[in-house]
Amino acid sequence: MKRRDALRSLALITGGLVLVPACDFSKDDILSAYKNLNVTTSQQKLLAQIADTIIPAGYIKGASDLAVQDFILVMVNDCVDSEGQKSFSDGLSAFDAFSKKTGGKVFDKLEVPQREQVLKTVLASEGEEDKTIRAFLNTTKRFTIQGFMMSEYIMTNVKPYSLIPGDYNGEVLIADLKSEKING
Repeated sequence: MKRRDALRSLALITGGLVLVPACDFSKDDILSAYKNLNVTTSQQKLLAQIADTIIPAGYIKGASDLAVQDFILVMVNDCVDSEGQKSFSDGLSAFDAFSKKTGGKVFDKLEVPQREQVLKTVLASEGEEDKTIRAFLNTTKRFTIQGFMMSEYIMTNVKPYSLIPGDYNGEVLIADLKSEKING
């Protein structure tokens, strides 16, 4: 009886070892939350790095700390027409190649000043071949700023939102007024 169990286990292990080389574990999965976009997890990380280069962390949190890349993807998936979505996807796919061409390395391997220079190069380029990357970056920049300014952190901690301007008090001197924390 024990010999049968040993042979069965040996057969299962051998079959598993035969199948392991056929499995491709390097494949990057497509995120299923965005049905109109074919975005992989590595592209989502690249988008987070681009957003963090646009609004870096400092005294206050940066764009990637607030998960602005998810906001960007949701806005492009839900609010942009199909032509804009295709342009965004094409630009996102071609961005690493452009970064390697201008900066010498892929975007996540560059230092912060080099990342900023790559973004400035894209925005300053007027060539026809960089049109999709420029459109992608303009969309990313717009939604990064919008998502950052509309985040809960900014609305509650940095610049508290008030529905109405406040109570009216006509006897207050301007010198006695307390300014809001706009810059953190």
